[in-house]
Amino acid sequence: MATADRFRAAVDSRDLTALDDLFTEDVRLYSPVKFTPFEGRAMVLGLFGVLLRTFEDFRYVGQFDGSAETGVDGTEAPSAVLLFRATVSGKQIHGIDLLHFAPDGRIKEFTVMVRPRSAVHALGEAVLAGLVADGLVPAPADQ
Repeated sequence: MATADRFRAAVDSRDLTALDDLFTEDVRLYSPVKFTPFEGRAMVLGLFGVLLRTFEDFRYVGQFDGSAETGVDGTEAPSAVLLFRATVSGKQIHGIDLLHFAPDGRIKEFTVMVRPRSAVHALGEAVLAGLVADGLVPAPADQ
């Protein structure tokens, strides 16, 4: 089974252990709500724990396979685009997961794009709250 298919199955079953085997140690996840990427397997797995709790009615609705330039070093790598739909805090989300694969087949780079903007905002608030609750990031300072 291809890595993208194994990834979809792990997300569908909400299996963090299966996801662990699919990421390189230095995986980077580019989020629509944060400029700098989440880096490293432990952080990305922690983020997925939050995401799997945050998304309601998450489902993949399509997949495209090919190759694309990565953000890390600009080289072309085998890639897959997974289209999804979900709900967060009552907001409907339409998005894509762009997976870039390392030579060994594991995911080395992951980019998430979502629309509309109101859903991006709701997702950002929910994920930040989950990351703070799980101790993965500090609480934002009051302004």
